[in-house]
Amino acid sequence: MAGEQVCCRVTCTAPVNIAVIKYWGKRDNELILPINSSLSVTLNQDQLKTTTTAAISRDFKEDRLWLNGEEADITHPRLQNCLREMRRLARKRRSGSEGDTAPLNLTYKLHIASVNNFPTAAGLASSAAGYACLVYTLARLYGADGDLSEVARQGSGSACRSLSGGFVQWLMGERPDGKDSVAQQVMPETHWPQLRVLILVVSAEKKPVGSTAGMQTSVDTSPLLKHRAEAVVPERMAQMVRFIQQRDFEGFGQLTMQDSNQFHATCLDTFPPIFYLTDVSRRVIALAHRFNTHHGATKVAYTFDAGPNAVIFTLEDTVDEFVEVVKRSFPPESNGDQFLQGLPVGPAVLSEELQSAVVLEPVPGAIRYILHTQPGPGPQLLEDPSLHLLGPDGLPLRSASAAAPGEPR
Repeated sequence: MAGEQVCCRVTCTAPVNIAVIKYWGKRDNELILPINSSLSVTLNQDQLKTTTTAAISRDFKEDRLWLNGEEADITHPRLQNCLREMRRLARKRRSGSEGDTAPLNLTYKLHIASVNNFPTAAGLASSAAGYACLVYTLARLYGADGDLSEVARQGSGSACRSLSGGFVQWLMGERPDGKDSVAQQVMPETHWPQLRVLILVVSAEKKPVGSTAGMQTSVDTSPLLKHRAEAVVPERMAQMVRFIQQRDFEGFGQLTMQDSNQFHATCLDTFPPIFYLTDVSRRVIALAHRFNTHHGATKVAYTFDAGPNAVIFTLEDTVDEFVEVVKRSFPPESNGDQFLQGLPVGPAVLSEELQSAVVLEPVPGAIRYILHTQPGPGPQLLEDPSLHLLGPDGLPLRSASAAAPGEPR
């Protein structure tokens, strides 16, 4: 292309995933190899996603990165690992193919822009979606293939699970080089069409102890974490796969809650202890148990990652009633129209019996909003050129920063 025109631009999206069997702790910090396997549900990108544009040109003087409209440090070691590995995969494919008509020059510099449509560090797996999107976009740009989950894992461990849709397991592997520590789809998102996800956003603030530092302290100081990884998780992984295959919500829900509670117990067992749950988080836990007890069955299941926001799994026929219970328990203060986001939620009438058994002392304004979503597919290539975040000159378009509000749309 002439002048300052970009040689090539590619834009993709990638999803958030929520672990139901938690990953916490590495046996190799450099390669990001976990001390236990984990299993997650990929969420639909209509509600939560990262969008990334990667551009390459002979005119670029250096690699550059913009996150949510702000220029960011591209020299971060994990980011560099991913860039290096993707260029290596591209070179490997180049050397193995014949007659590649117009190969991209791998020495050209990259410009990358990425936006999230959700709070970046509030315990909503933003780094997982971000690194999955980066790796998938670079694979499309370079025409690279191979196991991308192994590359994404080196950016953020749980990112490997965001490269597939539906229900995904990350196998811990045994090899010291990490070649067998990869993600595999257990079931596609179409397998359980009744499953729904409610994210109760307590806080969109950055968490006080980041995941990387937190899990390292846990590995160093928590005997409970070691016991969990060796004696508890292997059996739970097998059980969870079975519950998902059978669409057994009772089993799936109970195990999801138990594993979340054990993860947070290991945080408490860490020294000094780590507190990701807040008083509001604990109120949500108690509310879920009262709701299930009232119904005499597991109707809703909570899980919390390294942050205070609750992720509630439930089935389609329970959504309306439980959302009404949440609204009565945590009455929205001012953003009544913004309180419910994502998939539509219908009205529900609560019986007197349910209300007196489940809705105890309301705490106004404790939950900022509820996002209603469902399982969804893995990363997607966007064909529409108007969706690029970088212009023909390789610099962010004005709309690129506007696409990243502090809350989901």
